[in-house]
Amino acid sequence: MKNIFRFLSRAKGAVLVIVLLLIFQAYCDLALPTYTSDLLNVGLQRGGVEDAVPDTVRDESLGTLELFLTDSDTETVEAAYSAPDAGGVRALRADADRETVDQLLLLPESVVLQLSATDEGAAMLDQLKAAVEMGALSKDDVQARLKEQLSQMEDLTDMYLAQVAAGWVAAEYRAQGVDLNAVRNAYLFKVGGKMLLMALLMAVIAIAVGYIAARVSAGIGRDLREQLYARVMSFTSAEIERFSTASLITRCTNDIQQVQMLCVMLLRMVAYAPILAVAGVFHVIRTGSQMSWIIVAAVIALAVCIAILFVAAYPKFRIMQDLVDRLNLVSRELLTGIMPIRAFERQKHEEQRFDRANTDLMRTQLFTQRIMTFMSPVMMLIMNGVSVLIVWVGGHGVDQGVIQVGDLTAFITYSMVIIMGFLMLSMISIMLPRAGVAADRIQAVLDTEVSLIDPARPRDGELGNLGGVLAFHDVSFTYPGADTPVLEHISFTAEPGKTTAIIGSTGCGKSTLVHLIPRFYDVTGGSITLDGVDIRELSQKTLRDRIGYVPQKGMLFSGTVESNLKYAGEGVTDADMEQAARIAQAEEFILAKEDGYQSAIAQGGSNVSGGQRQRLSIARAVAKHPRVFVFDDSFSALDYKTDAALRGALARETADAAVIIVAQRISTILHADQILVMEEGRIVGKGTHRELLEHCGTYMEIARGQLSEEEIRAALEEGGDR
Repeated sequence: MKNIFRFLSRAKGAVLVIVLLLIFQAYCDLALPTYTSDLLNVGLQRGGVEDAVPDTVRDESLGTLELFLTDSDTETVEAAYSAPDAGGVRALRADADRETVDQLLLLPESVVLQLSATDEGAAMLDQLKAAVEMGALSKDDVQARLKEQLSQMEDLTDMYLAQVAAGWVAAEYRAQGVDLNAVRNAYLFKVGGKMLLMALLMAVIAIAVGYIAARVSAGIGRDLREQLYARVMSFTSAEIERFSTASLITRCTNDIQQVQMLCVMLLRMVAYAPILAVAGVFHVIRTGSQMSWIIVAAVIALAVCIAILFVAAYPKFRIMQDLVDRLNLVSRELLTGIMPIRAFERQKHEEQRFDRANTDLMRTQLFTQRIMTFMSPVMMLIMNGVSVLIVWVGGHGVDQGVIQVGDLTAFITYSMVIIMGFLMLSMISIMLPRAGVAADRIQAVLDTEVSLIDPARPRDGELGNLGGVLAFHDVSFTYPGADTPVLEHISFTAEPGKTTAIIGSTGCGKSTLVHLIPRFYDVTGGSITLDGVDIRELSQKTLRDRIGYVPQKGMLFSGTVESNLKYAGEGVTDADMEQAARIAQAEEFILAKEDGYQSAIAQGGSNVSGGQRQRLSIARAVAKHPRVFVFDDSFSALDYKTDAALRGALARETADAAVIIVAQRISTILHADQILVMEEGRIVGKGTHRELLEHCGTYMEIARGQLSEEEIRAALEEGGDR
């Protein structure tokens, strides 16, 4: 998970904006149950009367209430209202402390309404009021006579008193001729309007959060792909082999997609769930309900379920991603090796191999899906069980008069909000393990140290525009993780204007040797210098700009002939491209195509022949005018006529450059200035064709396998000229 948050930290500003928006959305979301409670409790049960404070009151009614107030409380209430108008009606002042007046009038209004409900009680109130006005009784005497009545009212809950007081206010409005339906409707429209506004704000915030989250996650995916691509481009073969090509493709595609999807869900749901749950708990506490233990029990049950899910699923998701790698590997081998598979009639075998990889992945996916399938009904059972329990317990509270219907409704809503928050987390926990594994796999690639790095202070300035002397000084090389060296004590010099050829049996280290020149690997012993500078002290760009490398397998890229020949960069002009094509004997078949240099090249050059692919690869290297040419068995697919013509043209082009050729055919290297014969990673012969025939047994064995006795005899007699 830490890697997920590490990726998200790249967009801190956007994440902060999302969190702030979600907090406001949670405020709106949690305000709706309160408004619903008010609609039921106040709008419907009380007829729109919000509290015990009437907006207008008759002077006569206020005097009755003041019978049950102390002198100081009477002054406070009197100060809250204006002087009576001509009709004897007082209006509540705008600056009045409504909450204080509400607390003062709550009990008196309840007592008055209860007494007024009977004729005897109403008559008693009139008598007591008249006695107080005449000075026959004091307020204390009145309260003493009604002590029992007051004590009964004080024992009632504030909720009940508020309902009774609202009844008194409604009766007062009715006596003044106020339309109670209008009061109720005004309250309902006011609260309903607030709810509608909240809902609209929530919709706008949800859209904004979704938009920002989508941009953030897409940006994270883009950045990760760029970083992975850049990192893989800096890898040597050792790092690529460590992960495998199939795994790197999976990490750049499927793994990043998993992380990207989770980032959206984290920002839209996971970030919202705890905000909603914590705020919901706070609102539940504010209701003062005795049912909070139900929420605690539900949260514990949900947390246990999520923990079980995470512990059970996480290891399987790691295995699942490895199985995806394996399936990609098998698929890649099947697609790239379709011709030998058909040639050897191994379709059934490969189908079974693919089926095994596919079945293993399916079984792992089934295991995780079964866990997810099990979790969904468990979560719903908990949620529905909580709803039933709240209604059961709350119903008893309503029956006993300690809970209002609106408060019960609000509590149910808050509990559902809290539980839904955890349900969101449970939904994310389904994706979380797999995305967490994917993030770890991505980070593993990004954290991999590259074995080939540029020096802190490259000596690029010591190389001139000319030159091109390449020298091996007692070079040895061992592949990472191997026990025995592939190359040992290799020493030779390749000079400009001269051709150095390398020949030997398969597996003797020829290709490994030329891979050291552009620093695909670093030597493990000795050194390689270019114009006297150790290539490890040069930047890789500077070194490779001076080398024209043609790999053993001609690799072309999707695009056009032109884009492939100009692959070295913008420095390659049209003239350079056309000249290179002529030298590589590729111009004839290029111009034979309908679109010429604009002819399409399929991925990997699959729409051209092997010989054409090699010639285009050679032309691509020639077009950049390097100081050192490296041909790694790059003429193997050419016929003898094309080979001879190409080498002749190439000799003129490379007159001022060092040329290194790895070859299997002696006919390709007959005229080389220097031939290196390799065997088991060592140079066992060095010289010209004639010199090697005379002094190197290994070279003679190769020559006898490829040349006739007459050709060998002629070479010995004529100094190597046929």
